[in-house]
Amino acid sequence: MAKDLKIVSRTGEADADRNPGMPLELDWVRAVRVNTSAAERRVSTLSGRRTVKKEWQAAWLLKAITLIDLTTLSGDDTPGKVRRLCAKARNPLRADILAALGATDLGITTGAVCVYHNMIETAVEALEGADIPVAAVSTAFPDGLTPLDLRLKEIEASVAAGAAEIDIVIERGLVLEGRWRELYDQVRAMRAACGDAHMKTILATGQLATLRNVARASYVCMMAGADFIKTSTGKEPVNATLPVTLVMLRAIRDYHDRTGHRVGYKPAGGIRDAKTALAYEVLVREELGRAWLEPELFRFGASGLLTDIERQLEHAVTGRYSAAHRHAMA
Repeated sequence: MAKDLKIVSRTGEADADRNPGMPLELDWVRAVRVNTSAAERRVSTLSGRRTVKKEWQAAWLLKAITLIDLTTLSGDDTPGKVRRLCAKARNPLRADILAALGATDLGITTGAVCVYHNMIETAVEALEGADIPVAAVSTAFPDGLTPLDLRLKEIEASVAAGAAEIDIVIERGLVLEGRWRELYDQVRAMRAACGDAHMKTILATGQLATLRNVARASYVCMMAGADFIKTSTGKEPVNATLPVTLVMLRAIRDYHDRTGHRVGYKPAGGIRDAKTALAYEVLVREELGRAWLEPELFRFGASGLLTDIERQLEHAVTGRYSAAHRHAMA
């Protein structure tokens, strides 16, 4: 069933050179306009126009698993909880489901495991021998309002502890006040602090007031060298949405067309069911092309999504839905 599913390794053909950034072009940023009603109309028709069924749906859901940053960012996180999460990242689906789908030999794992700084070493140890990077949220997550020098030190500490990816947050006030140079300089400094670790830049789009602000912030962060632009921390009242996603994807496409550099995209917060994940995959496929449907360029920031995908895939092979509590918590 899954014979046509393409799983590309992190060192395979889907790899792209990192975005090195570029000098800030304020004329480009200020020229950005967004037609909000058109964006909303575009995504409102998505589920009706683009659906996948049966074995094709199963293949898309298997692909979605490989795109998940399996996340725990709670005040009650413990080493035991993180080890359990890492075990699930290594083996996201039961062996009998994989066998029934013909996917046993595909080596499916989640895209990464995302934790707070103090759980990095635990996660690195638990994932030893697996090709699964550890991502750490940083820079005074989720608000990003401590002094810049402290935020840079936090990045450096997380990289030293073993994080291969750093999810940083921007100061939303810089966007709301149009202080683009200051935003650029901060993100550029954070990129330098990341070194070889890839940097995902969280815009917290639910707090940016307008889609135009979302687009402008996306361009500034890409110019500053972001490897990914990410919607949300998951802590805001409004997190990832399809209109925001459309705006960010088109900014990524425009940036790639102008510079030749690919930037990844990560929606986060509120993506809890397989149907929603499929809508995001389809939109990425339509707007950016097949190359972006790999973990090098697309991730879901999620904690509960994997459970529903597993339920849907079990239904694909048995014809019956199981209760969520029968599946290991993602």
